[in-house]
Amino acid sequence: MPPSSQESSVTVEPDLPTTMRAVTRRVYGGPEVVDIEQVPRPDPGPGEVLVKVAAAGLDRATLHLLTGLPYAARAAFGLRRPRQPVLGQQVAGQVVAVGEGVSGYAAGDRVFGTAAGSLAEFAVADVATVATTPESVSDVEASTIGVSGLTALGAVVTQGRVQKGERVLVLGGSGAVGSFAVQLAARHGAEVTAACSGAKTEFVAGLGAHRTVDYRTTSLAQMGDPFDLIIDIGGNRSVGRLRSALRPEGRLVIVGGEGGGPMLGGIQRNFWASIANRFTRRELGWFFSRTTSQGCAQLAEEISTRTIVPSIDRIVGLAEASRALTAMQRGELRGQAVICP
Repeated sequence: MPPSSQESSVTVEPDLPTTMRAVTRRVYGGPEVVDIEQVPRPDPGPGEVLVKVAAAGLDRATLHLLTGLPYAARAAFGLRRPRQPVLGQQVAGQVVAVGEGVSGYAAGDRVFGTAAGSLAEFAVADVATVATTPESVSDVEASTIGVSGLTALGAVVTQGRVQKGERVLVLGGSGAVGSFAVQLAARHGAEVTAACSGAKTEFVAGLGAHRTVDYRTTSLAQMGDPFDLIIDIGGNRSVGRLRSALRPEGRLVIVGGEGGGPMLGGIQRNFWASIANRFTRRELGWFFSRTTSQGCAQLAEEISTRTIVPSIDRIVGLAEASRALTAMQRGELRGQAVICP
């Protein structure tokens, strides 16, 4: 919970710069359209805080915001060009200004969560999507929680309802979400099988997976006996094949997804899962993360006690953001990259 303080009107420190460096893209495309620009520094509105960004973890959704794919997402983010030119969602840093009506935060407080346009020196965050950073958690670690960590927590624990002794399959166990999912499932006493590329099996085993398989050479049918819970992260396997790998009353949680065509992308599989769920004892569903202060605080507590440890592949500056996005797009990262302005 945030520390208590008196309600504040808009307060901005007078020595703050009026402009800032930011990672931008003015058109949709790949990492090659990314640029570093000097842009106006935002001010917090009602219910918001201005954060001096210390770290911003890269999550898979940022790639979709970069490319504008699937096209259906552009209805929210800009049809022809991005409404928000500054990239990034996950954030950790220090409050330097508070908006009207904000209570619970003051300048100098360390916070983390999500803020639109977090790949910059400053970003504005809604107080409902941030929490106070525990003293024992670094800004780099905290910056991986807001999207990646909470997506894994929601998929494995909230919707997946993982139980001790269950057989759990994590498809995509080496990425930003998967590295959290493997740890969370193992933390709850599940027998975890994780699929990843052959080069990353040792890394994923170190996260707590009891068995690792190379998804490039091993089919679902070859991954062992049917599972109680399957977490499919960014995959493109059909709902039918995933259902066949479940026990009669098993549960499937689809998180993200690639392929499916440019219009709907991975959303198409979510649609089919919802339809198929009506005709089977198995529970077939999907999960989209929603950042809340409570969720952030819950996972940060586990990190503060080191029962869960964020996997950081690399820490780079704003100028290296394009290369980090390329590495994520190519599936090269073990865990996630973090940008520190």
